[in-house]
Amino acid sequence: MKRSYLVVGGAGYVGSHTVKLLLAQGHAVTVFDNLVRGNRDAALSAEFVKGDLLRPADVRSLFAARRFDAVMHFAALCYVGESVQKPRDYYTNNVGGTLNLLEGMLDASVDKLVFSSTCSTYGNPVEIPMRETHPQRPINPYGAGKLMVETILKDYSGAHGLKSVSLRYFNAAGCDAEGGIGERHDPETHLIPLALLEALRVRSGGDPQATSLVIHGDDYETEDGTCIRDYVHVDDLASAHLIAAEAMILGKSSGARAYNLGIEKGFSVVEVIESCRAVTGIPIRYKTGPRRPGDPPRLVADSGAARRELGWKPRFVELGDIVETAWRWFSKQ
Repeated sequence: MKRSYLVVGGAGYVGSHTVKLLLAQGHAVTVFDNLVRGNRDAALSAEFVKGDLLRPADVRSLFAARRFDAVMHFAALCYVGESVQKPRDYYTNNVGGTLNLLEGMLDASVDKLVFSSTCSTYGNPVEIPMRETHPQRPINPYGAGKLMVETILKDYSGAHGLKSVSLRYFNAAGCDAEGGIGERHDPETHLIPLALLEALRVRSGGDPQATSLVIHGDDYETEDGTCIRDYVHVDDLASAHLIAAEAMILGKSSGARAYNLGIEKGFSVVEVIESCRAVTGIPIRYKTGPRRPGDPPRLVADSGAARRELGWKPRFVELGDIVETAWRWFSKQ
């Protein structure tokens, strides 16, 4: 059945891939984005409304003119290291902006929200893999702000009947499998695109020894000393948002729920670079720098709850396949 979805932050990385999926499924899609870190063309053929969650008048105008079956909320500042340096910006934007969105939803009687959360709400792991019952003790303002929003959603559920699903991503990775859209951060901080951009530099004649690719710390208590992460493909994150929204619309999910999204495999920074070398066939080199503030040593998901309760099943479960989709995109740019 055709739905009407509002995608807040739909011009960003995960948001734009979700917009593409929604449009392909025949849904009506409105994208709301301030374009500070998004790209207008990434919203594709969706209705586009430029506005800012920090301006309540923009939010009121958005809901006054349209009706939505559900809202998907991606809009956030999302750099862990930056959040340590600029906590005020992160709490103001990510928490304050969400409160304005929720007030707009309540005023418009829209009671279903899928929230883009993060495994950063857990902090340093006390168990691996990490389940939804893992203690939430974030070690950076980015994760702390996302946890604040999850708490707010629980309170709004009790007070206002708001239904929500918070999706705790592990490491979003890859690009549209069809090559139509991809990852465009400025600045870019994600490992896979940084490694692939280094490969493109070398392919175009750059000196392999003059690399700008940096590993942030090689003295963690892991097998090769570098951080380990669970990489989940962006298309699989998009499908989880649609599945979660439909579950609420069909009455199969209520209250404030939260689910992990990962492929339940961990890969070190060195292993990821090796995978990028294998996919590209280019000798990608790197330098080693100090640890980055706020980085836990190991994050690996237990996504069993999302599989059992939502019926979510990731298509991309091998690191090489995820890297392939990203290389296809970056090679075209």
